[in-house]
Amino acid sequence: MAFGIEADLILINGRIWRGREEGISEALAVWQGKVLATGSDMDISSLKGPRTEVIDLEGRFATPGLIDNHLHLIATGMAMGWVDATPASAPTLAALMGRISDRAATTPKGGWVRARGYDQVKLDTGRHPTRDDLDRAAPDHPVLLTRACGHVSIANSRALELAGVTEATAVPEGGVIGVTQGRLNGFLAENAQNLVKAAMPPATTEDLIDGIERAGRYLLSFGITSCMDAAVGQVSGFAEIQAYEMAKLSGRLPVRVWLTLLGDPGVSIVEDCWRAGLLSGAGDDMLRVGGVKVFLDGSAGGRTAWMTRPYRGEPDNIGVQMLPDAEVEAVVKACHDRGYQMVCHAIGDGAIEQLITAYERALAANPDPDRRHRVEHCGFSTPDQNVRMKSAGILPAPQMAFIHDFGDSYISVLGEERGRLSYPIGTWMRMGLKPSTGSDSPVCSPDPFPNLHAMLTRQTGKGTVMDASERLSREEALQAYTEYGAYSQKAEGVKGRLVPGQWADIAVFDNDLLSAPPETILSDTSCILTLLAGRVVHDVR
Repeated sequence: MAFGIEADLILINGRIWRGREEGISEALAVWQGKVLATGSDMDISSLKGPRTEVIDLEGRFATPGLIDNHLHLIATGMAMGWVDATPASAPTLAALMGRISDRAATTPKGGWVRARGYDQVKLDTGRHPTRDDLDRAAPDHPVLLTRACGHVSIANSRALELAGVTEATAVPEGGVIGVTQGRLNGFLAENAQNLVKAAMPPATTEDLIDGIERAGRYLLSFGITSCMDAAVGQVSGFAEIQAYEMAKLSGRLPVRVWLTLLGDPGVSIVEDCWRAGLLSGAGDDMLRVGGVKVFLDGSAGGRTAWMTRPYRGEPDNIGVQMLPDAEVEAVVKACHDRGYQMVCHAIGDGAIEQLITAYERALAANPDPDRRHRVEHCGFSTPDQNVRMKSAGILPAPQMAFIHDFGDSYISVLGEERGRLSYPIGTWMRMGLKPSTGSDSPVCSPDPFPNLHAMLTRQTGKGTVMDASERLSREEALQAYTEYGAYSQKAEGVKGRLVPGQWADIAVFDNDLLSAPPETILSDTSCILTLLAGRVVHDVR
């Protein structure tokens, strides 16, 4: 027997894509949770022993487990129990209000009704719902309806009353409170949403663990074996760290998680983590502390991303600058000097400029050529900003599902030229910036197939082509979803490819992602088998 080792598991008769440079093999052997060897069925047969499990892939296509570079695992799990307000489920305002009314009918009087997923551009009315719309749908319940992006919410009168929000309420810094003809219309953007969220019952530890487990199992059903939780602390503060550790110890952590620590002034958990010794890199390959997250702006579709030029039809609106330059630079430098990787939210070119400048200054004062600070989303970077990111070793971390879900909204709010040029992943790939990809769930579904389709075609859900020059090849798209996802976490040595010594995290699909027509990848592809560390964790064969 080769190496004198008997494999624990062998996969045979497949098309196993090991990585962009490594290509395809027919078979793969696993030992102690890691890849032992790859090759032909004949090659790998020498590693089979009497206790070796064998899985016949029956010619199916397999990849390294997918890595979602940016989502909110706890929030995804919790939102799975809310009203589904996505355009697919509620394409009209009447349908959306009907869903909220139905949920209110089964909720005890006075209980909160939460909904998420609407996009005003896709509603038949072409506008945000209002406080009055929600009042008519659920007059006896507090309601908070959140836009798909998570940066805008609509509250009804009961919710505003419980939160103590009136026309006289001071607008929080970095927030927007909507008023029409001197009366609150229910619109709350960015930090103003926290006024209503503070009036809600806090999540329990069990709620948090349930969310982790529910969302993690959902990811496994798509072949996603690793993710970044993009703002740990956003729901329940430092208690989320405890929930993650408890989930792991009790066997309720289904996927590998890279924890991003919320670092926004006033709600930061970084000091608590620092005192506990939770620095970037602390932990193990199942649960590891990642970077520090600070929000610098909002969302493009919600017209709150910070742009250097106004939004279409709103000459006085360039979005929301969340923090002054000096504060951003101070937070970035303090975290950088402590050894943290930074993973800050910046979508508009104004926010990206502020962030790159802060990164450059921190790196100049305390050089670290391999820190890999990231720009989360990085939707509207300029050519000059791309060059500066390359020079400083800064990584763009986009979610290409945004092109599929929101591309038409970008054109609507920014115009044709600016909208179509968003999320230039082809440019980043050609420049060697090693872009990763993800979903920002629950902003978008973690379903990887719209994401892959958007990378291959640059098409929105409606079929609009968003600058064809930014398309990726099949291998590039898969590399973004695997190897570069690992690289963005400084984990390329342990996951992201199927090579000896790396974790045997594997996704098997019923469609060949290297050859199938893009439209079938979008509409007719499923993950049928997922392995984490060589163990079957999802199986619908």
